[in-house]
Amino acid sequence: MKKYRYYGIIFNNNCKVYIFKSEKDYQISEEVIVNTQNGEQFGKVVSIYDAVKDDMIFDDIIRLASKEERKKHQENLEEGIKAAEKCKEIVKKLKLEMYVINASFNLDKSQLLINFSADDRVDFRELAKKLASIYKTRIELRQIGARDKARQIGGIGICGQNLCCSAFLNHIESISMNKAKNQNLALNPSKINGACGRLLCCLCYEDEEYTRCSKGLKQIGSIIKYKGEEAKIINVDILSRKYKILLNDEKITIDAEDVNNVAEK
Repeated sequence: MKKYRYYGIIFNNNCKVYIFKSEKDYQISEEVIVNTQNGEQFGKVVSIYDAVKDDMIFDDIIRLASKEERKKHQENLEEGIKAAEKCKEIVKKLKLEMYVINASFNLDKSQLLINFSADDRVDFRELAKKLASIYKTRIELRQIGARDKARQIGGIGICGQNLCCSAFLNHIESISMNKAKNQNLALNPSKINGACGRLLCCLCYEDEEYTRCSKGLKQIGSIIKYKGEEAKIINVDILSRKYKILLNDEKITIDAEDVNNVAEK
């Protein structure tokens, strides 16, 4: 039975880590050639694992990168930037309603991948023909959504850290407004939306715990009896299971477990 080790690989100095496997041993900071759906790509080893979940593994490490391949990779990076600019020029001439995000060649330049965003579907057949005539290679134009655009560009989130989507998330979960409501967050777009303009990915991280802790808790505005008197709940701290109540014009923090005999209003 084959014995694999697993390696975290980054591409183009981005912080997003992808997991690849190999029977051979590699070291941190070594530059390698890996197999991807877009052909062979140049990457750098940043982490090593003895075991990972199967759904995290992308493909195989083929070999260590040679001096010539390192040089070729750098040339491809520079040519990718130029290709993106050329694509933008053609888009402008063709008056296409699309925004070119970036362009990149695979290692042997058998494919030029261009990521773009657009509000609607775009007929880019003429654009693809013009690009193919210039670069003499297979052209792939990929329309991506707001979340994937943020993943490609990267940035800093409201937490002060690198965006989760560009740093470590391999799969972006479906996120609904209910998750923000479950966590008792103010439904203010500036507070619950990320750099992409969509709901924060991190709303998923604690949703299960908030759901568990919120069982049996009263809603804000509920009227309860506390120490024989009626009081109104004005705030709920879900994780600590505490209420802030208004009792005779005085604000008091109490444990949810201390509340009994709810008065129906």
